[in-house]
Amino acid sequence: MQSSNGRPRGGGGDPEGATESHDGFDPALSEAPAAVRYDDPWYDALASGWGELNDAGAAVPLSVAETGRTRREDAAAEVYLQVQRSAAFQEVRSRYRRFVVPAFIGFFGWYVGYVVTATTAPGLMARPVAGAVNVAMVAGLGQFLTTFLLTWAYARHARLRRDRAALELRWDTQELTRGIRGGTS
Repeated sequence: MQSSNGRPRGGGGDPEGATESHDGFDPALSEAPAAVRYDDPWYDALASGWGELNDAGAAVPLSVAETGRTRREDAAAEVYLQVQRSAAFQEVRSRYRRFVVPAFIGFFGWYVGYVVTATTAPGLMARPVAGAVNVAMVAGLGQFLTTFLLTWAYARHARLRRDRAALELRWDTQELTRGIRGGTS
């Protein structure tokens, strides 16, 4: 088996610097009489769904021993899918999108408008407003101001329109998964 950096694990004959050693071994600890070796259990673990392919090119199904998933974990996953499909979850997502999409479009348009105007109309941007302050400075400070206002508006919207419903969904999900786990934690 090869490591994720493409080289065979362990020795292999090619020189590796201390910064390239990925097998969980600290050379400084090998000097001690009772050297401790720390192995990373996730070092060569495949990502979810990245199994080997069979002769037909299809993914080989992983067994419970290989995936580590149990029936309880599959049942918990089903609970989360049920919550995701629920009307309450869809309403929370809808409220989120109804705020974020227009806010993003407005702020992004304001930002692009500022950049385009600064590059295409330098005479306009250089026009003085008060003393040494010009249109570009006012618009640049306006960018900061709208960032803070948008942040405040987002936090207020979340607090008033989504947080309570999201917390209720979280509570329901925890109660359902607690029942699957046998009432512990």
